[in-house]
Amino acid sequence: MNIHYDPAELFASTAPYYARYRPGYPPEFFSYLADRFALNGAQTVLDLGCGTGQIAIPLAPHVARVIAVDPEPSMLDEGRRLAAEHGADTIDWRHGDSHHLHELTLPTLDLATMGASFHWTDRDALLAELDTLIAAHGAVVVLSGGAPGEHTPAPWEETITDIRTRYLGPARRAGSSTYTHPKESHAEVLARSPFSHVDTVTWTWHLPRDLDAIVGLQFSYSYFAPAQFDDENIRARFEHDLRTELATQFPHGDFTDIIHTEALIATRP
Repeated sequence: MNIHYDPAELFASTAPYYARYRPGYPPEFFSYLADRFALNGAQTVLDLGCGTGQIAIPLAPHVARVIAVDPEPSMLDEGRRLAAEHGADTIDWRHGDSHHLHELTLPTLDLATMGASFHWTDRDALLAELDTLIAAHGAVVVLSGGAPGEHTPAPWEETITDIRTRYLGPARRAGSSTYTHPKESHAEVLARSPFSHVDTVTWTWHLPRDLDAIVGLQFSYSYFAPAQFDDENIRARFEHDLRTELATQFPHGDFTDIIHTEALIATRP
């Protein structure tokens, strides 16, 4: 099959799945931020690469304003929809990216948060620019699931990988290239930045999922994006094979995930 490489279309096609099936972050993380930085409803936060609001929406009640920035309009549309459902009306949704922050006319920030988006940026350049935007008492907060290989994958991940490889090849394609994890860890890059004091805080939590949720989650990733399949019939066969194989190998239908959340809290020394 011909694999689709239009990055904009790939990420746009993941947006509804991203909004519905991505796990987000535990409530304890937001409580930690509120306590650590004395968030009292007066702060301004930049959520860069906000996706559909997994950070912005739960954080909004703790601060005066969240400026949620993403390069994909479909992600922003889904984020606005979810924010309206949650009554989160203090989020300023903006189209943009890390390379053009200067065009957004941002105010002084108390915090800048990022999830998976950080690995797509020029990390050194971004942190230097954030140094000009974040107040002296502020911080950069980077969230992830930890380093690759740090945690044992769920037993069904091998099945999912086998079927993806059958249809899309072994590489995890993201846009016009393949995804590779940065050689330097986020902590190493932060440690040489203006925000060189780095604390690591982790949470482990359980997220119940059924077959629909585990299949839907796959379509939230760029390398599984519906637009990767240039023929809807092939995409439908892929989903059918994935569902059938998972249901056969895991007939209990319980795909509860153990989620590991790591927060790097980077402040100036």
